[in-house]
Amino acid sequence: MTPNCADFYDAELARHNRHLAAAAGIGPRERVLDVGCGAGQTTRQAARAAVDGAAVGVDTSAPMLEVARRRCAEEGLHNAAFEHGDAQVHPFPAARYDVCISRFGVMFFADPAAAFAHLGRALRPGARLAWMVWQAQERNEWSVAVRRALAADAAPTRDALAPFSLGDAAATAALLRAAGFVSVDFAEVREPVYYGPTADAAFDALAGFAFVKDAFAGTSAPPGEAARRLRALLEAHASAEGVLFDARAWIVTARRAGG
Repeated sequence: MTPNCADFYDAELARHNRHLAAAAGIGPRERVLDVGCGAGQTTRQAARAAVDGAAVGVDTSAPMLEVARRRCAEEGLHNAAFEHGDAQVHPFPAARYDVCISRFGVMFFADPAAAFAHLGRALRPGARLAWMVWQAQERNEWSVAVRRALAADAAPTRDALAPFSLGDAAATAALLRAAGFVSVDFAEVREPVYYGPTADAAFDALAGFAFVKDAFAGTSAPPGEAARRLRALLEAHASAEGVLFDARAWIVTARRAGG
C-alpha cells in the first residue's frame, strides 16, 4: 500500500473524523486502542487527545503501518504506537484500554461475535467503544454508483458487501451485548466521501485500486466502456468542494460491562 493510497483513504473519510472524536470523548490520561488504523490518522488524533496517555493502532497492512509510523515521527508524537496484526486474534494485554475506537475497521471480521468478545477482553471494565461502520450498501451511493458504473447491473459480490456487514443496527447490537457490552447505541452520520479535487484526479486515484483494475479487465463490454462510465459518473459528482458521493454511517457506542 503506497502513501498515495493512504492519502486517498484519509482524504476520503476526513469529514467523518470529527464525529468519531466527539463520540469517543478521549481524555488526557486514557489508553486508546484503534482497530483497523490504516495509516494512523485516527490513532494520531487519539494520541493528541490523550496527551498524558497513549494510543495504539493495529492493522493487518504492514505497508500502511510503515506510513503510520513515519507520520507519527514527522509530527513528533511520542505517545502513539502501531502493531501489525489481526485484531480478532491479536494478543492484546487483558483489561488494558480505556477506549476502543475504529473508523470503518471492524466490519471485516470472519467471526464478529468472537472478535468482539476478544476486543472486550482487552478493555478494562467500564471502558468505552466508539466505532464507525457503514450502514447498508443501498444507503451508500459511493458503493452502489461506482460498482454499477464498473459492472453495469451486475449483482454486488460478497467482497463488495463486506464493508456493510454491520449495517443492521439491531443485529450488531445483539453481537455486542453477547460479547459483554452494555449501553449500546447507534447515531447516524451522513457525510459525503471525497474522491478528489476534480473528476480527473478521482479517476486516476480509483484506477489504481485492484477492484477497479479487475473490473476494467474482466468486463464483457466493449473496450473502455467501463472506464467511460466511471469517468462520466465522477464528472457528474464534481463540485466546488471536489468529487463527493453521499454516504451513510453509524457511530456505534457502548461500554464494557462491569465498570
